[in-house]
Amino acid sequence: MKEFELIKEFFTKQAVQRKDVLLGIGDDCAVVSCTKNQKIVVTTDTLVAGVHFPLGTTARAIGHKAVAVNLSDIAAMGAKPSWISLAITLPEVNDEWLTDFCSGVFELCEFYNVQLIGGDTTQGPLSITITAQGLTAEDKYLTRSGAKAGDWLYVTGDLGDAALALLHLKEGVLTDNEAIEQVQRKLDFPKPRVLAGQALREYASAAIDISDGLLADLGHVCQASNVGANVVLDAIPLSETMKKSLLFEDSIELALNGGDDYELLFTVSEDKKVGLETALSHTSTAVTCIGQINASQTISTTLNNKPVPIKNSGFQHFTSP
Repeated sequence: MKEFELIKEFFTKQAVQRKDVLLGIGDDCAVVSCTKNQKIVVTTDTLVAGVHFPLGTTARAIGHKAVAVNLSDIAAMGAKPSWISLAITLPEVNDEWLTDFCSGVFELCEFYNVQLIGGDTTQGPLSITITAQGLTAEDKYLTRSGAKAGDWLYVTGDLGDAALALLHLKEGVLTDNEAIEQVQRKLDFPKPRVLAGQALREYASAAIDISDGLLADLGHVCQASNVGANVVLDAIPLSETMKKSLLFEDSIELALNGGDDYELLFTVSEDKKVGLETALSHTSTAVTCIGQINASQTISTTLNNKPVPIKNSGFQHFTSP
């Protein structure tokens, strides 16, 4: 099957047909229209086999995750996802693999009313690059640079389960099949907090999605905002699976530095705490206050109200194992 036959067979068959897409797949460029008084936010992420997902990951999971990690970035800006473009490099054309991959892509796109409007296909080692675009009201988007001393620090969901899944794949630390299935699903099918991100837009002072680990991504917020933070370790939300599977210190290590959570980390001032928690309750999103921003320009942690040392790492490309 040649390139353009592949595109027609697998990537043009999607349920979402947005009215603001004037010209989609099939031309040299897509053409979209933007509503008056709205801004477009743009993000790009690449997933490489063996780096961003284990080599045995299913095609459907790869498709889902490729979209999810981009929509998570859109969510962190408080925007509404609208369009994606996809560049995929394939070792070979495998009809069954591509069908499952597209199922993963289009299931998430349909749920959030996102349309695939273009991209590219090439032959080579498996990698997927998606560029996602979203819409937000003018001057109503979140950044990493708005946190202030005194703001409270929150996260959505539970942390560390995806890292636990990777740890199990490497070291076989889990014995319960139900636990293995639960954490594997967290790794393979992350849920971007799109609705929560839009709710945060009116209340949060800064936000970021947790992709490289809580401490690493909190460090980005602190650096951009020129502030510090204290994280209360006994407040970090852990799933029941995590609590039953590992010792507390090992669980906290994964939650702090494991990455692949794709939850939102955000800050909010004292006077907006109640409004924020109320707004998020309407999205059915669990949130936890895990600390507070300060003026120290460093990140510290406490446990049982006592300071404890931390190793601030998280995932970074181009570093030695």
